[in-house]
Amino acid sequence: MNNQLHIESFLEMMSVERGSSRNTIEAYQRDLCEFAAGNKISVESCSADDIRKFLKSLSDSGLSAKTRARKLSSLRQFFLYLYTEKIRKDNPTSDVEAPKTGKSLPKFMSAKDVETLLEATQEDLRLKLMLEILYATGLRVSELISLKKTCIHVENGEYYVFVKGKGSKERLVPLGSFAIAALHEYLDNNDIEYWLFPSGKSHITRQRFGQMLKELALKSNLNPAQVSPHVIRHSFASHMLHNGADLRLVQELLGHEQIATTEIYTHIQAEKLQEIVSKFHPLSKKSG
Repeated sequence: MNNQLHIESFLEMMSVERGSSRNTIEAYQRDLCEFAAGNKISVESCSADDIRKFLKSLSDSGLSAKTRARKLSSLRQFFLYLYTEKIRKDNPTSDVEAPKTGKSLPKFMSAKDVETLLEATQEDLRLKLMLEILYATGLRVSELISLKKTCIHVENGEYYVFVKGKGSKERLVPLGSFAIAALHEYLDNNDIEYWLFPSGKSHITRQRFGQMLKELALKSNLNPAQVSPHVIRHSFASHMLHNGADLRLVQELLGHEQIATTEIYTHIQAEKLQEIVSKFHPLSKKSG
């Protein structure tokens, strides 16, 4: 069977032609290798029933519908590639129904809690700058940790971060005054040559940054389970919209390809408003 060969060919296409990130490539590789290892059949001839059996085995092992849906998405892309390359005459995933996943709203922190976190970073200039940039820009954690010193652009006194995001798409995101002050303080006290946040011969890892945020949350008397780089990104978007920012602007800052992805933050605001009305409106407290 040529399963591994086909998987490697697909991953190369995703990297070279579509410019997928390393994290995306690794996720596809894990999903596809798991499918190939669990099915003693060639990907050239497996059927829709084989894919359904695979998904059922994932369900039986306790994996969530969201995780199963993501793995099916990986298989869809892979078999579409095999079909396009005429390795297969069909795409067996076409008739496979995706696991039903409930829409969950992104978690976010209050502005006060974010401020509490920032105040606790005063002694750690690197962590302070990372958190300031993250909250000021809403960057993805992979974009933040891999920033180079040259990614900081200054034009007419305004500071911007040059970001190469998903699919190698580029964007400029402005920095606010607090992030700029943290940047100057950090650069004045550190000899930075290439990576903005170096660690060893490369840059700090997403795992280490996530761990640092958890430690900072404990130090700030906040629940570490509710603090992560992704939650800070969600907080940026939610707070921007709450303060009147245009949805299209937030979409551009976050690097979302589809406006629908950004619109989920409007649902957060709607839920918050409902909560406030239920709590404070006099009529909401009357029983029937």
